[in-house]
Amino acid sequence: MMSMDPKTGHVKAYVGGINYKHFKYDHVKVGKRQVGSTFKPFVYALAIQEGFSPCYEILNIPVVFDKESWGIPENWIPQNSGNEFANTWVTLKSGLANSINTITASLLKELGPHAVVDMAKKIGIQSDIFPVPSVCLGVFDLSVYEMVGAYSTFVNKGIWTEPIFITRIEDKNGVILENFSSKTQEAMSEETANTMVRMLQEVVDGGTGSRLRSRYGFTNQMGGKTGTTQNQSDGWFMGITPNLVTGVWTGCDDRAAHFRTTNLGQGANTALPFFGEYMKRVYADVAKTGILPVDFDIPIEINEKFDCGSSLQSKEDNEFD
Repeated sequence: MMSMDPKTGHVKAYVGGINYKHFKYDHVKVGKRQVGSTFKPFVYALAIQEGFSPCYEILNIPVVFDKESWGIPENWIPQNSGNEFANTWVTLKSGLANSINTITASLLKELGPHAVVDMAKKIGIQSDIFPVPSVCLGVFDLSVYEMVGAYSTFVNKGIWTEPIFITRIEDKNGVILENFSSKTQEAMSEETANTMVRMLQEVVDGGTGSRLRSRYGFTNQMGGKTGTTQNQSDGWFMGITPNLVTGVWTGCDDRAAHFRTTNLGQGANTALPFFGEYMKRVYADVAKTGILPVDFDIPIEINEKFDCGSSLQSKEDNEFD
């Protein structure tokens, strides 16, 4: 688990393993694991940047990537959880909130895998990612360190900020020997970043992360994204608040160890509870943490985009068709 201030890049909490005395391996920066659905927001961010609306609708039906057109070994048809296809129109905000694979795959088909990889690189992902169709579902390994830095871009108005651990070095007399500051890079427009913050709030307010409300009782604004990987061997939760971005990974060193069912092994059951308990303690000790449950600074015009009853963007209206 790792937490950082999205504006300064200062790392506030870091748990690399269960006990460094007995197991000297860092699962936050050194270890990399399949990220699953926690990668989906990067696909959605590219879509928003390219002019898609949170209310843009996509038909929830199987999406086929044929091997000849996409240069892959065999045809690929991504499956939804439970292998269910509702054959209904789904808005982007609902597709992300409920982590519907076919909606993300449809966006990937429109945008292209190379553009998605480019977006990931802009927001601080340094690990190798191959531009293939399955990139949209996070079937590759990244570190918690990379993911926290990337999600911080949304909260920091589109500016990626490098996570740092040391701000200065002093000698025994307090003389400053060296100062350190985070590297920054503009990764997306402020409007796109603000929209993505609202998209991630939808996950907590009524999607796969809603138990942060029902079970942990949070009433303040927060966002996040759950992630579950193949065979339920990895569980993820990425959580955002206005002043703290946190990534949690759960799993075993041996990837062969996994939960028997998605219901048991999903990130909402394995990783989200750690985030919930952690944030309860953060807010309970304001004197020490200095972190209050404040609201995101989102312009009213961004919030208006989420009123899908009056501003639906149909497929026919999209410039990519």
